[in-house]
Amino acid sequence: MSPTDASSSDIQERYAASLMNTFGPPKLALVRGKGAHVWDADGREYVDLLGGIAVNALGHAHPALVQAVCEQLGTLGHVSNFFTTEQQVGLAEKLLQVLDAGPGKVFFTNSGTEANEAAFKLTRRTGRTHVVAAQGGFHGRTMGALALTSKEAYRTPFEPLPGEVTFVPYGDADALAAAVTDRTAAVLLEPIQGEAGVVVPPAGYLAAAREVANAHGALLWIDEVQTGIGRTGRWFAFQEAGITPDVVTVAKGLAGGYPIGACLALGAAADLLQPGNHGTTFGGNPVACAAALAVIDVIEAEGLLEQVTDLGAHLRAGLAADPRVTEVRGAGLLIGLDLTAERSAEVTAAALEHGFIINNPTPGRIRLAPPLVLTREDADAFLAAWPAILDQGLGETT
Repeated sequence: MSPTDASSSDIQERYAASLMNTFGPPKLALVRGKGAHVWDADGREYVDLLGGIAVNALGHAHPALVQAVCEQLGTLGHVSNFFTTEQQVGLAEKLLQVLDAGPGKVFFTNSGTEANEAAFKLTRRTGRTHVVAAQGGFHGRTMGALALTSKEAYRTPFEPLPGEVTFVPYGDADALAAAVTDRTAAVLLEPIQGEAGVVVPPAGYLAAAREVANAHGALLWIDEVQTGIGRTGRWFAFQEAGITPDVVTVAKGLAGGYPIGACLALGAAADLLQPGNHGTTFGGNPVACAAALAVIDVIEAEGLLEQVTDLGAHLRAGLAADPRVTEVRGAGLLIGLDLTAERSAEVTAAALEHGFIINNPTPGRIRLAPPLVLTREDADAFLAAWPAILDQGLGETT
C-alpha cells in the first residue's frame, strides 16, 4: 500500500503503533501541498497558516526550490567536511551579505537547536561560562539548547542541565543589566519570542542589551531561528533595532523545508571556534545549501520582504477587529494574538474544521506563521472565516 492509498485514520493508527509518542497524536495526515495549501489523505484541502512552524518560507512545492534540490541531488548530493562545495561557500557569503553587519564567518548545521548548540560552545571559547537568557525564550530541545530554554515543562524531566544560565524577564532592560556581570560569556535573546506566543519586546530593548553586553565584555547572541530570513519583513528581525550582534543563529525558513541551520559569528567572535572544536556530518550539505540559496533568490526576485510587511499588517488589523481578540502582536508574517478566554486549543481545532491550519502556543494565545508567499485572497478567506471560528472555538457568539 502506498501512502496516498491510505486514509487519514489508517495513517494515524500506523503512526501510533510505530512512532515514539513525543508529539502527541498528529492532527492530520498530509499527503501533498501547493503554495500555502495542503491536502490530507482523505482529499480535504487546508490553507496552511503555520508553514511547518515558520519553515515553509516558499510554501509547498515551489518550482524554484524543487528545481534547486533536484538539480543539486542529481549532480553532487553530499561530501564530507574534508571537502567543500560552491553551494556551501556561496550560501555562507550570501548569508553574511544579507546580515549586513560586517565581516563574519558561518558554521552550518542541520537544525535550529544544533545552530544554538554551536553558538553555546562558541561562547565557552571566551573563557567564561555564564549565559544570561530570557524567561519565555525557546532555543531548542537538545541538552545544551534546552539549558538555555526557560520553560519548566521542557526542562524538569531532564535536569540537571549543562551550563550556568540566569533567566531574566523578557523585555526588562533593568533586569538584564542587573544579571550580566564581568563573568558573563553571552547575552542570549530572541528579537521576538515565537514559542511564547509572539511576544515583542519594548522599543530599545535590543539596543540596551547591546550596551549591557559591551559594558561587561560579553557577546550578544541573537536567536533568529524563527524570525530570520524574511519572516518579519526584514532578512533578520534584529535589523529593525539598528544593532550589530556578535552571534546570530538561524534555521527554520532558511531552506524552505529542507533541513539546515547556521551559526553566524561577526568580528572577533568569528574566530572563536578553531579546528577540532566542533563538527557535523550533514551541516553544509550541498543540497541543503542549494535549497537555501534558492529560497533567498526567490525572496529577492519576488519582493517578498515588502509583501510580508504589507500582508502581515493587513492580517493583524483584520484579526484585531473582533472584540474577542484582546491583543494582536508581531511583525510581518509572524503574528500572535490573545483571546478573551483560555480556549486557544478549541479555536485551533475550530479553524482546522473550517480549513485553516493555525497554532496555539499557550492556552490563551494563537500563533500564525504562514508561508511568505501567502496570497491576499487566502488571507482574506481566513479573515472572513475568523468570526465563525471564534464562535465555535469559544463556544459563544458576539
